[in-house]
Amino acid sequence: MADERFVFVVDARVRAGLEDEFLRRYAALGERVAQGLDGHVSHRLCRALDEPGRWLIVSEWETLEQSQAWDRAPEHRQLTGALRECWDDVRRAGFVVHAETRHPARV
Repeated sequence: MADERFVFVVDARVRAGLEDEFLRRYAALGERVAQGLDGHVSHRLCRALDEPGRWLIVSEWETLEQSQAWDRAPEHRQLTGALRECWDDVRRAGFVVHAETRHPARV
């Protein structure tokens, strides 16, 4: 379907003592994403309320193909490889957005 969007979630546990390094390395990824990527909609870094070492990286894309192209890019591998060095455990999942509700004043 032409209006489908895709969300990818990385659920990572950062090694104790490496939080500052993780944030520094994420900043490099964030700066690159802020420059714009073909088909990229949004990117968020979220810290768990009840588990300070647990982080989510959530990205939204217009198409699966655009996300996959970024995943294959050497620049992406370099930036995310640096993050992986800070992780104890990580899980990744992809989703198709089937519904979205937004407050009209906040769109």
